[in-house]
Amino acid sequence: MNDVDATLPPASLKVEFCGLELASPIVLLSGCVGFGEEYTRVEGYSNRQVGAIVLKGTTLEPRLGNPPHRLWETPMGMLNAIGLQNPGVDAVINQILPALDFSETRFIANVCGSTIEDYVEVTRRFNDSPIDAIEINISCPNIKEGGVAFGNHPEMSGRVVAACRAVTDKPLITKLSPNQTDIAENARRCIDAGTDALAVINTIMGMAINVESRQPVIGNVQGGLSGPAIKPIALLKVHQVYDVARSHNVAIIGQGGITSANDALEFIIAGSQTVGVGTALFYDPLACIKINYGLADYLQRHGKASIEQIVGSLRYDDITPDPENCLAG
Repeated sequence: MNDVDATLPPASLKVEFCGLELASPIVLLSGCVGFGEEYTRVEGYSNRQVGAIVLKGTTLEPRLGNPPHRLWETPMGMLNAIGLQNPGVDAVINQILPALDFSETRFIANVCGSTIEDYVEVTRRFNDSPIDAIEINISCPNIKEGGVAFGNHPEMSGRVVAACRAVTDKPLITKLSPNQTDIAENARRCIDAGTDALAVINTIMGMAINVESRQPVIGNVQGGLSGPAIKPIALLKVHQVYDVARSHNVAIIGQGGITSANDALEFIIAGSQTVGVGTALFYDPLACIKINYGLADYLQRHGKASIEQIVGSLRYDDITPDPENCLAG
């Protein structure tokens, strides 16, 4: 890689995603870069260096979020329980979106809610905005179902997607939860309901304890684990979802612990058209520039003209995976 002040990714990194042309396969993940303007304060960074930015999770009404602590560093990762703090969809549309430069990159809204009606109304309002696409965070708890997360049940996931699909013609991305039994079946239900893409995966639930006080560290008791610790799990989930996504021509954003070009390549080879970067930005703000140039170098070394040529190119050769006999012991 040359100087880190390079403002544009190499041309070979352009990808098509849900009908949108992205300058790079890198997508900055929701909750990690605020509402798209925060990262522009980092010297050497430009929004032009990434393909898309997912804005912070947005609800119908303003939310203050959870009590502290909200963040906690773990070995090779981070727990977070922000609680969807945001100013509400009207403030995002009327105050935040007009300040964003849509000529720099693509911007994706992240929709959250406690009922299907919440999801529908937030999606409807974003449909009438300049936002490029809409991501549905179906890991939110459904208050009408006793707090059960929408994303952990395929039928409930499909209902949310279908309801949102009915009120928007923008590309729809469904963010899948890893905290479920059969992620491929959930993906199929979401695809049947009308999603255009899948974000695989959301964080994995975890906790931390202060042994001196014998109390939970996180104010909400549990939080979402992200970072390199979850990368092998996320990579497997992309692999498990890829066949159903490919058969329906549905794109995947592979995400979970990506910190380097090699990490990104693993997800792309497993079947992701794009890759999400989030936790890595907390300790390496210029990680995306390095990933871009690492990807371009790989394409050049392997004689490939574009990222699309290596999507889903995992080779088994003489290996025959046996999912019924894969555990040690």
